Amino acid sequence: MLIGYMRVSTGEQNLDLQRDALDRAGCDRVFDDVCSGRATERAGLDKAIDIMRDGDTLVVWKLDRIGRSLPHVVGLVGDLQKRGVGLKVLTGDIDTTTVTGRLVFGIFATLAEFERDLIHERTMAGLAAARARGRAGGRPRVMTKQKLKAAMALMADRDNAARDVAIQLGVSVSTLYAYVDAKGQPRERASELLAKRGTKSTAAA
Repeated sequence: MLIGYMRVSTGEQNLDLQRDALDRAGCDRVFDDVCSGRATERAGLDKAIDIMRDGDTLVVWKLDRIGRSLPHVVGLVGDLQKRGVGLKVLTGDIDTTTVTGRLVFGIFATLAEFERDLIHERTMAGLAAARARGRAGGRPRVMTKQKLKAAMALMADRDNAARDVAIQLGVSVSTLYAYVDAKGQPRERASELLAKRGTKSTAAA
C-alpha cells in the first residue's frame, strides 16, 4: 500500500500541489501536518507511520517534508526499513524499494554521519578554545550560550545519548535536561539564556 504524507509550515500555505502529486502517484491514503520543519510533534506523520506494514511505502513530494535535518531523515528511514517499509520521494527520484534508491539513500546516510562528525568537531573545538581562555577546571556545572546551541543540535540527533552529550559539553546530565528536552528542544531556562546579550553569559544549573 502507498501511504502519502504532505506538510506545509503555515495555514496560509496550500497543500494542493503536494496532494495532486501524491494522488498521481496512486497513494491509497494521505496524511498531512501544518507545522514548521523543525517541529518534533507531527500527528499526521505519526498516524501515517503507525498504519504502515511490511511491504508498504511512504510517499512524499520532497525529502524535506518528513524531517528536521538530514540525520533525522536518515534515522526515520532506517526505522521504516527495519519494519519493511520503503520511502519514495517524488521530486528526488528516491525509492528505497529499489536497488538504485537504496544506493542513493546510502550516500545520504554517509553525509548525515559526516554532518554529525562536523558538529562534534566544532563543539570540541569550541570547548577547547574556552578551556584555553581559562574557563575550564574540573567539570563546570554551568550552561553557556555556546554549549546550549551545541546541546540543541546534538540532542536533536537520536543517535546521541544524553550522557555522552553532557560529557562532551562538560556539564551534568541534570544540567543538560534543565535546558533542553530529549529531542533537543529548548526549555524555558534555555530561552532566557538565549535571549541574553553578550558572549560571556552563563547560567548556573
